[in-house]
Amino acid sequence: MTEDSRYGDDVGVVTVTYFSEDTIERFLDTLEKATEREVKVVVADNASVDGALEEVTRPRANVQLLDIGENVGYGTAANRGVAELDDRYGWVVVVNPDLEWEPGSLDALLDVATRWPRGGAFGPLIHDLDGTVYPSARLLPSFGRGIGHAAFAKVWPANPWTRQYRQETGTPVERVAGWLSGSCQLLRREAFDSVSGFDTRYFMYFEDVDLGDRLAKAGWQNVYAPSASVMHEGGHSTSQASEKMLKAHHDSAYRYLADRHRGLAWKPLLAAVKLGLKLRLKLETR
Repeated sequence: MTEDSRYGDDVGVVTVTYFSEDTIERFLDTLEKATEREVKVVVADNASVDGALEEVTRPRANVQLLDIGENVGYGTAANRGVAELDDRYGWVVVVNPDLEWEPGSLDALLDVATRWPRGGAFGPLIHDLDGTVYPSARLLPSFGRGIGHAAFAKVWPANPWTRQYRQETGTPVERVAGWLSGSCQLLRREAFDSVSGFDTRYFMYFEDVDLGDRLAKAGWQNVYAPSASVMHEGGHSTSQASEKMLKAHHDSAYRYLADRHRGLAWKPLLAAVKLGLKLRLKLETR
């Protein structure tokens, strides 16, 4: 944190829920063992079964339930959750509720942050239920990498575009990445503010890619911190409306590329990308 920062050193945790009653209690229980610090948790709820989240959160003095009342999307809900934190909170974790913290993992993430004064976002090693490491620190997508990855990832997983994009290169090491998975990020609030948080035009998907790109352009670093480890169940909320989420993924992918390739010269290529994404969506939802 810079000397002129308006924020203190407290840590806030913001998790966005969408029918997440089955996972939120385990999330909160494991968070208690992830740090020795006192943290405030804001549960930004886009949708839940009536009364279910209140039953879990009410007995916990450090947890605030923010009932948004409608599904506004991930980034918008996360921004609203962050806005609930006062100026004591200079560090904010934005995290999915279907994640389980390893003991000491949040403290390990905060420890890494002390070594990177220009670090704006820090992402832990994320593994699946079976221990498989998820490639959560990647290069920013370009037309070449993006098209190659989209076209071949499912039929040829080891293709060079996917391997380059996902940055799966042996033993995970602490390093600067293009972007970090939005399923769990520690954010320096000063950095988050400098780019006005998540872009609310992204309903779901690519809001983390976009954030990483904008942080880097504002002079901050996205730091992969594999010394901190968490387990992500994955897909719990999006499974509630899979076809809708697939469409959101394709819409967000197009928005990301279109935002960064403006002008008449790019329009033919963008039109081809839009058509390709539309065809890919039809194939995946058949």
